[in-house]
Amino acid sequence: MTTRGLIRRLLAITCALSLVGAVAGCDPTGATPLHKITLGFSAWPGWFPWQVAREQGLFAQHGVDVELKYFDNYTDSLKALASGAIDANSQTLNDTLASVSGGAKQSIVLVNDNSTGNDKIIARDGITSIAGLKGRRVAVEQGAVDHYLLLLALEQAGLTQADIQLVPMPTDAAAAAFAAGQVDAVGAFAPFTTKALERSGSRAIATSAEFPGAIPDHLVVNAGLTQSRPTDVKALVATWFDALHWIRGHRDAAIGIMAQRAGVSGDDYRTYNAGTTIFTLRQNIDAFTPGITPAHLNFQAARIVDFMLSTGMVRQRPSLDGLIDSRFLAAP
Repeated sequence: MTTRGLIRRLLAITCALSLVGAVAGCDPTGATPLHKITLGFSAWPGWFPWQVAREQGLFAQHGVDVELKYFDNYTDSLKALASGAIDANSQTLNDTLASVSGGAKQSIVLVNDNSTGNDKIIARDGITSIAGLKGRRVAVEQGAVDHYLLLLALEQAGLTQADIQLVPMPTDAAAAAFAAGQVDAVGAFAPFTTKALERSGSRAIATSAEFPGAIPDHLVVNAGLTQSRPTDVKALVATWFDALHWIRGHRDAAIGIMAQRAGVSGDDYRTYNAGTTIFTLRQNIDAFTPGITPAHLNFQAARIVDFMLSTGMVRQRPSLDGLIDSRFLAAP
């Protein structure tokens, strides 16, 4: 083969490889390619800042390509993460522990918030306490966060699930069924609490405010992602805090974005503020630090596991190794 032929052959190979790279998402300019992460979230005030992050282009600013996937049904998002259909999800600690107990490999890398009142047990007129639920029909999404709140409240009142008539259904349907008068009480989280409270005479008879630290909400990723793509996970966490910074500086615009995603009015959305305590970076670092109070994730996780085992919500104790991963939080 002549020198000129060899050069032509090499050029052909180079062009072919460049074409393959372009199909695979490589940038011919030599820039580092963006690798897509599919991030799930659903209807909860502590997770709507992700919508702000997308609309303000904050993911791209941190060099991470994110497909933000909204789930109308929260439980569907849990299943999607557990099955590997998505890479990361916004979910509660107790639901994460239930998934891990079932064999899923997941890591908590961020505390979005603590529920401080936006998870509620709401009852019809004439029922004024949890004790009044005995023998009543109570709708709740079985195995999810407000089922856990219901069990906590029943235990505090000296009752068990056997003392009520549990009516399992998705949270949105449960809230609608209660508002329509089909059940006596419902366990729901905001924004579905707004629908439930449309029923005349209804009231919250227990809320997450009565169980401090019991319902922390997190960014949870498939454990393999933290090992194979730590830079991208760190970018997700950094994007979250940038979104919170943007919200503080553009409060009305941010409420408009989040209320639209929630399907409620701006005024309704403002009522959720006190019931969701968004965590700062400092609060995150404190929560991830091992400790012996409910403010520490390791303590809260162990306590939740004990409770879930005692009530039969899970059948085996999950390993907590690698569950709480603080590597992606930048120290202040």
